[in-house]
Amino acid sequence: MKPKLHIIICSTRPGRAGPKMAEWFHGFAQEHGKFDAKLVDLQDFALPVFDEPNHPRLKQYENAHTKAWSASVEAADAFVFVTPEYNFSPPPAFFNALTYLSQEWSYKAAAILSYGGVSGGLRAAQMARLYLANLKMVPLQEGIAIPGFPQFISEDGVFKPNELIETSAKTVLDELDRWTAGLKTIRAA
Repeated sequence: MKPKLHIIICSTRPGRAGPKMAEWFHGFAQEHGKFDAKLVDLQDFALPVFDEPNHPRLKQYENAHTKAWSASVEAADAFVFVTPEYNFSPPPAFFNALTYLSQEWSYKAAAILSYGGVSGGLRAAQMARLYLANLKMVPLQEGIAIPGFPQFISEDGVFKPNELIETSAKTVLDELDRWTAGLKTIRAA
């Protein structure tokens, strides 16, 4: 059975471009063949600003949206966060979604697909890695950065990567595969 890779769309704002890149990466991950890849859109969970009365480490969730989010994250073995760069960091929905949970994230590998202007979202990716590490995830140093992302979106709204982006995606999936296998042993202990 292949490990489950959740590709999480982190932007929830109207007019967002993240789903286009996430859909491409989802197909790319399926072709790669090492993961059972699933698209996960934060927008679908409609998480309000963190509203649980108990600390997440207790896993005593009271809200249906938290229970659904917990089940989704718990089911995954690894993650790729698809995030834009807003004010040199990931969007607020990213931080909020991570804050909801604790144990569900532990000892799972995570990579970042970032997009933005000239920097390709690299500053947001670096900030995200710090946060992921604090939740006991293993954030990969390898990532996929897409600078000037609108140039890769066709008139019909399809994301069309160049060779460098595809090479980065393959590297990320290869590394996720390696780390996911190793972390499975730690999670089982």
